[in-house]
Amino acid sequence: MRASRLLSVLLLLQNRGRMTADELAAELEVSVRTIYRDIDALSASGVPVYADRGRTGGYQLVDGYRTRLTGMTEEEAQSLSLAGLPVAAAELGLGTVLAAAQLKLYAALPAELRSRAGKVAERFYLDVPGWHRGIESLPHLAEIAEAVWQSKLLRIRYEKWGQRVVDRTVMPLGLILKAGNWYLAGRCEGSDRMYRVSRIREVEELDPFERPADFDLASTWREWSEQFERRMFPRVALVHMSPRAQALAGFYCGAVGERAVREARASREPDADGWLLVDLPVEKGEPALGELLRFGGHLRVLEPAELRDEVARAIREMGALYG
Repeated sequence: MRASRLLSVLLLLQNRGRMTADELAAELEVSVRTIYRDIDALSASGVPVYADRGRTGGYQLVDGYRTRLTGMTEEEAQSLSLAGLPVAAAELGLGTVLAAAQLKLYAALPAELRSRAGKVAERFYLDVPGWHRGIESLPHLAEIAEAVWQSKLLRIRYEKWGQRVVDRTVMPLGLILKAGNWYLAGRCEGSDRMYRVSRIREVEELDPFERPADFDLASTWREWSEQFERRMFPRVALVHMSPRAQALAGFYCGAVGERAVREARASREPDADGWLLVDLPVEKGEPALGELLRFGGHLRVLEPAELRDEVARAIREMGALYG
């Protein structure tokens, strides 16, 4: 543990130049006294580190000194795939090792490339969760991720839709981050399933398992996503959309609405006022009404007749409320 920290101190001084003991302590989450001892240890081992006294002083390496001790640990190498997702890395319990891996990576770069890499971090930030979404509670995510890495069976207590709780023994095969939500891909009772991590209430690690050779995470997720979309939008409504409704389709209905408008434009011509016939997938029951009513007077439902009647009845009831 101390050897890793000494290397981190050395790499920080190499990458950033002069740093105070307080800055080093804050970066490594240790006490200032620990930093003093680490600097003494580095000096005793022959590393040319010296201190400038005074208010603007600090520790730094002799000009031109560079270390080649940049070997990464297994965890640090794994965390590099999440280098653009610091929030995701932190949720998985890899925030600290990600920072250490990036530090070692910068140390191994030539000065010019190191400068460019720093500029990228200063100018670009990826924030995965969508707007209007609360932060999910994920008390078991790090434990689940470890089981995925180590190929350990999990016994989970899972809350399904409708607040029904079930117990499952799952072969954890992968994790997916979708619009700020984590999903566990697991094989249970011979079939591949997806579990929303925020709905996993309890986790117990079991015996190791042999990872199935026929499993591909990306294709499994694509297939499940397509099936989920079909379940979410079991009906297709023929609607008449104004130009404004067409522009708002992606905002109100997401990728499903955006795709429906794009396909309609490719196969149909708008009328003289720009209104377009669109086959719009919609949900069941009241969610479909809410989705369609958001467009106000810029969308008219034509088919199916029962959905058109539901929308008309909802509009009459709203009109009665407002007199």
